[in-house]
Amino acid sequence: MSEVVDNAPQEFWRPPVAPAESAIPAMVEVCDRCETEFMIGARYCHGCGAERQTKAAPNGAHTWAHAVRLLRVLEFQNVKEWLGLSMASLIAFFAGLGCLLAAIAVGAIYSVQTLADFQAIQSWRVQWLLAALAAFVAGILLKQAGSVRK
Repeated sequence: MSEVVDNAPQEFWRPPVAPAESAIPAMVEVCDRCETEFMIGARYCHGCGAERQTKAAPNGAHTWAHAVRLLRVLEFQNVKEWLGLSMASLIAFFAGLGCLLAAIAVGAIYSVQTLADFQAIQSWRVQWLLAALAAFVAGILLKQAGSVRK
């Protein structure tokens, strides 16, 4: 404890403060063997004598594993079962979503400077929205045709 307080004036009601670099970095708070809480700054458990372990920092492999599990939810087969669509109607549904995104992107990408630009952009939006409507109607018709067969 003498290395913590290097000739520093200390008030009697405050404990000496250790510099940040000498503090124990991210240590577990409870012993794995006997589940006793560690004393402050202890390297070993006072109950069983086990060495105190450091906390496992989240590494890149753990993050990737979490991302892969999240992407498995979005697999084509899982989405197909979740929405209750046939394969053809699911493809038409995704085509409709793509057309809707394209209609939104047209407005975000292109800027209007003249009346002719405005008319052209609105024409493109209408075309993308009509394509989305056609894809959604095709998906509905394909879903109904698939349910009649069953």
